[in-house]
Formats: sequence, structure tokens, C-alpha cells
Amino acid sequence: MRYDRASAALAEELAGAAEPASPAPAVPPKPAGKAPHIAFVLQGLGAGGSEHIVSLLCNHFAAQGWTVSLLAFEHRETVPYYAHHPAVRILPLGLKSAPRGALSAIGAVRARKNALRQAFRLLRPDLVVSFLTRTNILSVIAARGLGIPIIVSERNNPALQTVGPVWGALRRWSYPRADGFVTMTAGAMRYFGDAVPPRTWVIPNPATAPADLPEPRSDGRTIAAVGRLVPQKGFDLLLEAFAKARDAIPEWKLVLWGEGPDRAALEAQRDRLGLAARVEMPGVTGRPGEWIAHTDLFVLSSRFEGWGLVVGEAMAAGLPVISFDCEWGPAEMIERDRSGILVPNGDVDALAAALVDLCSDHAAREAIGKAAAERMRHFTPERVIGEWQAAIGEVLEMTRRKVER
Repeated sequence: MRYDRASAALAEELAGAAEPASPAPAVPPKPAGKAPHIAFVLQGLGAGGSEHIVSLLCNHFAAQGWTVSLLAFEHRETVPYYAHHPAVRILPLGLKSAPRGALSAIGAVRARKNALRQAFRLLRPDLVVSFLTRTNILSVIAARGLGIPIIVSERNNPALQTVGPVWGALRRWSYPRADGFVTMTAGAMRYFGDAVPPRTWVIPNPATAPADLPEPRSDGRTIAAVGRLVPQKGFDLLLEAFAKARDAIPEWKLVLWGEGPDRAALEAQRDRLGLAARVEMPGVTGRPGEWIAHTDLFVLSSRFEGWGLVVGEAMAAGLPVISFDCEWGPAEMIERDRSGILVPNGDVDALAAALVDLCSDHAAREAIGKAAAERMRHFTPERVIGEWQAAIGEVLEMTRRKVER
């Protein structure tokens, strides 16, 4: 990625982020033995993968006695989808994103930046950890001049998830100014080249089935896919593949779990393909992972991913998985033809053939599901959270030494 003076000027002008040229004031060191205060920043508090890992991190650090704040651009009355430790302070800032015209969008960006900056000034955390591109950019800008270190984390595929020229310029300008940078895959890290801070880490998402998972209630012939109803998730491709496979697997049905702006288009496609009686779209589950108990075979049909959290959840629960070999994530979790089936990305015919093969072979489903659960031991929450703790500890130690000089 390339950073230039035009990008810097655009960032300064759009975000109103200009600060005095003098060095940022140092945050006074905490008394010896006092636990750190960490602030996480998110776009929302819904059922997404970023919200899931942040909830795990919040709970982990709160249980260690740290002060933990969670800031989100979410309606103030919103109840988080994931459970949090009672000590976690959840602070919805309002200013939830919505479609806007150009001028209104610039005003909204300024309002979010100002709200974040005010929160940082009031909370005075020892470290800010931000997730997702736009929120990362705003967090870096809001923290400027406050002497608060910040780690930013990309959670999708930056090569294929377009953010537009303005946000792209802001990202090129802001990320090198952070104190640490996290991606979930080596491919995502390579994409950014040298447009990152000196400290970087590749930390995958954890793979775990919910601890309170209910007993299986499937009919033994249910294919499931889970995700937001948007083009990235490729549910249109999955519907095409299922239509091609349906005559060979007449007793199987497909359930698409999730909600989003493409619902009407996907329902129309389902009906046009004559699948109304065999494809269900029940929306978002009432609690995390509830879909697992209703599933016998999981499919990831995404055009691209940042990791593929639901693949890991399905595998950890011992479900057989078929996935497009999209960039990035699935191939880092699935051992081809052992702990899952990878098919060429976007190849509807190959996906249909894989559905027929696995739906028709109970023994293969059992073997793949068992191998999948074994494979996910490499991505336990304990291991992943340990990697996050090491990264966070490194930045805190760096800041402590800087203050003591």
C-alpha cells in the first residue's frame, strides 16, 4: 500500500484532526501494582465476529482485575448480543452508522471522532484497542495528542472489502500512527506492506462452540449457513448450488441463519429456483451458536472473509464443513479433505457436487466432523487470548518505558 501527502492532507481536512506539532503529553505512570485500564472500541454490539472476540477479551481482562471499558457507536438502549463480565463498563455512544449524503456523512464522521475523543479524555485508559477499519481510523485520530497508546485490528479481507477512496486514504494515513496492528491472517498482514506501525501480530479468531450448547435437535438432514445477508457471504451462490443438488438429496433442507439488506433479494431467488419448501431463513438466533443444535452439515459460501468465525464454531462443535477456498481464513483452519472440504472459490458446480457427496455419505460426515473438532484445538480461546495478552502487554510495557525516560 502507498501513503502520500495527498492522503495526509485529506485525512487532516476530513477529520479535523490537526494537532500541535509539539510532542504528545505523557500519561503519568500508574502506581506500582495498580491494574491497567483498557478501552475497547467497536462499531456495534451485535452478533458479529468482532463483537464476539471483544467480549472474550473484555471478560478475560475484567476477571484479572483490570478496569475494562467498551465503547461502541450503538444506540444507548442497545443490549449486547454477547454476555459480558459484570465489571465491564459498556458505554454506547449513539451515532450509529446509517446511509447518508456526502455532507451529512462528513458531519457524522466528525461527531463520532469528537465523541470518542471526549470519552478518551474522561476515561484516560492506559491503552485503546480498536476493531474494524472505520472505527480504527476514528480511534487513531481521536487519540492524537492525548498520549494514549492504541492498537488497531483489521477483521476482514482488506484486498476485497472496499472502503472507498476517502476511507482508504484515511487508513493509509492513520494505521502507521498506531502503536500496534493486528490481523487474523498472514494474507491480510501482507496486504498492508509497510503501511503499519512497527509492532504487528497475526492472531486468529478462537474456535469454540458455546459452553451451554443445547442437545442436538436436528432432523439429521439439515444444511446450514450463517452470516449477514450481504453479497460477501455468497448466499446467492449457495442457493444456486443447492438448486443443482436438490434432486440428488431430496430429503435435505437448507437453513440460512442471519439478517441483512439482501433478505428480499435472496427470498426472491429462493422462490424463483423453486426452493421455497426446502430453504428456510429464520433470521438471527436468539443466543450465540444456537444454530449448531439444528445443523448436520455446515457450508461457508463467502466470496471473501477476514477469518470465518462460524467455520471455527461449526468445526469445534464437530460438524462437517464444506467451504469455498476464499481469501482469507478457511484454508488456515481446514485441512483439505480431512477436517473439512474446500472447493474452488465461487465454483457453484463444485459446491453442488460436494453437497451431494457429503449428504450422501454418513460415515464421511462423521469422520470429517471428528477431525474438525480435533483441528480446532489449535484455536482454543485460551491460546488466542494468550496471544492478545502478549501483544497488549508489549504495548503497555513500551509505553511504561517511554514515560520513565
